[in-house]
Order: sequence, then structure tokens, then C-alpha cells
Amino acid sequence: MVTVMRRMFGSLTKSHGIHQQPSLMIHRCTQRLYSSAVDLNTVHAGKVAVTTASTDGIGLAVARRLAQQGAHVVLSSRKQENVDKAIKQLKSENLSVSGTVCSVTNKDHRKNLVDFALEKHGRIDYLFSNAAVGANPKNVFDTTEEEWTEILHTNVTATFLLVKQVLPHMQKLGGGSIVLTSSVSAYSFLKDVDPYSVSKTALTGLTKILASELYPMNIRLNSLAPGIIKTRMSSFVWTDEAVLKDNLKLYELQRLGEPEECAGIVSFLLSPDASYMTGETVVVSGGYKTRL
Repeated sequence: MVTVMRRMFGSLTKSHGIHQQPSLMIHRCTQRLYSSAVDLNTVHAGKVAVTTASTDGIGLAVARRLAQQGAHVVLSSRKQENVDKAIKQLKSENLSVSGTVCSVTNKDHRKNLVDFALEKHGRIDYLFSNAAVGANPKNVFDTTEEEWTEILHTNVTATFLLVKQVLPHMQKLGGGSIVLTSSVSAYSFLKDVDPYSVSKTALTGLTKILASELYPMNIRLNSLAPGIIKTRMSSFVWTDEAVLKDNLKLYELQRLGEPEECAGIVSFLLSPDASYMTGETVVVSGGYKTRL
């Protein structure tokens, strides 16, 4: 099989002027061919995952899933007590986790997060960038300059800068995988979260741009776009019965999502099973209409 593929790719690269090494292309294809035989409980065995906003909600669910499937997960949050609580919880489940404080808008915090992972594990295979602010009722014209700046800086700029921070370390390994957290509001603005929606639309565009730059380095980058997931951030929706009822009319499944219903998607996107996916945003929204 590999011999046939080597001949095929050798011919392809010559006839189409592709300068990528055939051996690298073969490695990527054979990796995908063999991935279906991998035990799902060990699909991330030996991998090191750096995660942000991962002590609660979607972030914690993703951290747990990756660790259950063999990864060493580095947690982070803006508050030390949240980090300590999540580490204690996951270690009680016999999962391999560690963590540190990281406010993603702080340059030193981003560097410390990456340095912490390298000192602890010597490598970074995955990045799950989940930190965000601004998902609360706010009309765009009621938004102050300071609020606008904070939302765009946290949700877009800091995400980009963190990707830059891990990039050289993934390059040293010969590749890696990154998942960003976007939102269904990137496609169809949700009522009264206008600035947040703008930031997530920008993040979805950034996903396309970064993926095109990273694929020659064998680094894939995709995004998750959740609908209304029952987390602390979305509590302004589901704690008010009238608001919840009004919102659920837009969802085919007529219910809130749970953080765990996002975890498997992120695990898949990071794994070799998604080796032919990059620059994509996967919507997990209970049937909320985002596309044709």
C-alpha cells in the first residue's frame, strides 16, 4: 500500500508542480488510514494539550474528555482557586492534568502558560483556545469603547497571539492541531449580544486565514461553534424562563446543549480522524439555522 502511494504521489508532485515532500504527504495519508484502528480511549495517548478557560463549562468538559482519552492536559483560568478546584476534581478521576493561571489578554500570562506546559511535559501537541468575554445582553450602540476593546481583544486578538505563541513548539514536533471556540452567533447574530457576535464572526474568518498559513507546517486549525450551551456564561439566557422559551423557538431540538456535547467534537477535531479537515467551523447548535 505504502509503495503504491509513494509512486502515486511521486507522479502527482511532478505533474502538478507540487514541491511538498512525497514522504510527508504519505505520512499524512497513512496516519489517517491507520487511525480508525486506534482505541478511542487512547486516541490522544502521549499528547500534551494546552487549554484556556478550561476550569468550567465547555472548557472543563473538553479537558476531561482529552484526558480520558490519554492526553496530558494543561488547564488554565484567570483565578488560581478555579485552577486548583478543577485539577483536584480531574485528578480524583485519575486523569493526567496540571494547570496555571492565565488571563489570555495578559502577554506574560500567555507566555507563562506555554512555558509551564513545556517545563511540565516538554512538548505541545494541541491547543484548545476557549477564553471569551461579552456573551451578555448588550446592544452594539450601548457598548462603551472600553467594552468593545475588551471583547475584541479577548476573543480575537489574544486568541491569535496565543496561536503564535505555541506555533514554534508545534513546528519542532513536525505538526500539531488547534481548535478555537467560535459561536453560532458568528453566522446569525443572536439578539442583544451584538459585540460578542461581531467578535465571533471575526474569529471564524481568522480560522480560515490561519489554517491556510499553518497547513504547510502540518498544523491543522479548526473551530467549534456552539449554540446555547448550559454554562455560567450563557446563564442570562437559561435562568430567565421567558428568554429561554423565546430562544428555544429557533432550535430544532428545543433544548439547551450540555458542555459534554461539545467535548467529543473538539476531541475529534484535534485527533487524526480529522486529518483531512482544516479551516472549518463545526456548528453544534441543536439545529439552530446557520447555513443552507
